[in-house]
Amino acid sequence: MLRKISTILVPMAVLFAAWVIVFRIPLLPQEQQGLVPFVTYLLYIVGMLLACHFRRGRVFLALLAVGVCYHLFRTQLTHGTDTPEAWLVYRALSVVVPFNILLVALMREKGFWSMAGRMRLLFVAMEIGAVWLTIRLDQHALWVALTRPIINWPALERFAMPQLCLVLILLAAGIAVRRAVSLGSPIEGSVFASCVTLFVVFRWMWSPHVPETFCAASALILIMAVIQDSYNMAFRDDLTGLLSRRVLNEQLPGLGSRYAIAMVDVDHFKNFNDSYGHDVGDQVLKMVGARLMNMTGGGSPFRYGGEEFTVLFPGKSAKEALPHLERLRQAIGDYRMTLRGEDRPRDEERGKSRRSGSRKAGEVSVTVSIGVAETGGRQISPQEVLKAADGALYKAKNRGRNRVCLGGGR
Repeated sequence: MLRKISTILVPMAVLFAAWVIVFRIPLLPQEQQGLVPFVTYLLYIVGMLLACHFRRGRVFLALLAVGVCYHLFRTQLTHGTDTPEAWLVYRALSVVVPFNILLVALMREKGFWSMAGRMRLLFVAMEIGAVWLTIRLDQHALWVALTRPIINWPALERFAMPQLCLVLILLAAGIAVRRAVSLGSPIEGSVFASCVTLFVVFRWMWSPHVPETFCAASALILIMAVIQDSYNMAFRDDLTGLLSRRVLNEQLPGLGSRYAIAMVDVDHFKNFNDSYGHDVGDQVLKMVGARLMNMTGGGSPFRYGGEEFTVLFPGKSAKEALPHLERLRQAIGDYRMTLRGEDRPRDEERGKSRRSGSRKAGEVSVTVSIGVAETGGRQISPQEVLKAADGALYKAKNRGRNRVCLGGGR
């Protein structure tokens, strides 16, 4: 849960830092102040290149939307909306940019060079062409209609932006927060940061240094999200959220001289998959992964492969790790999964009244067998300790499963 919440907290921390920096920029020498717009443009260029490289089409579109908003502010709106053309540009930006961020919040990632990705870019190009055409032809009526007040409420005038702009930003922010917390995705947190940035920019557009500072912060957050998401793809198991075997192999050489390694395996997992299906099997692996994430005793869990997991206990012996592994084994064995029948209603109360006693609609549970070994004796290298833990795991299975066995003949 902390990892999921951090997808919101980290972007908000960056935006708070941007708010602090806004008041520090006027204290800088004039030549350094002049570098701020250049840095903002540079961040957007780097961000879009990274989004292309890692095939993150949604991030590219978010960068493009906020980046275009910033560029037009720098070139068309620096002196306010005192000309008819500037008035049209402002009204168009206040609708089109939040609308596109809302689309980014709603859509799923489908790559950058895929057919869906190219169609999205074509849609954006058509949008830009249509907006340019209305401004070129001095078509006031469309933007007047879109930016007129929706409701007459004096309190909304304090936001100093069209009401439709505010509604679109709030909708996009709500969707992004919900998806960030449920999925734990840094990309969703960065989309939320883009919503906050748009709100601040449109609210304080002509305040000194606000647009460039917050747009730069938004670009930085999106860049960080791409890097973090790429890290998760490379080093985290997508199903369970645990660190992958690649990270385990990198950490084994740095364990020091005293440590224990445990191997955890789900009992009869193949039979479970054959009986209940792979979807239920995936739920089992997620459940086991969730309990491994709550591992006590300083244990660091990893997805080893298939239904196997590994736990490292740096600085501990096998006997010191034993009670924590027993607690893990019991927590998994005590968990009951309720299987849904095909005709079971989604409503919980109706489901209780119609719940059958059949195997498919009842409760199931799984158990795990665990083997643990420590360094010392014949086990000098991490690979030898890992092999001894694997041997202890098979010992646990041969003794009836759902138990913890120590390596080294114990």
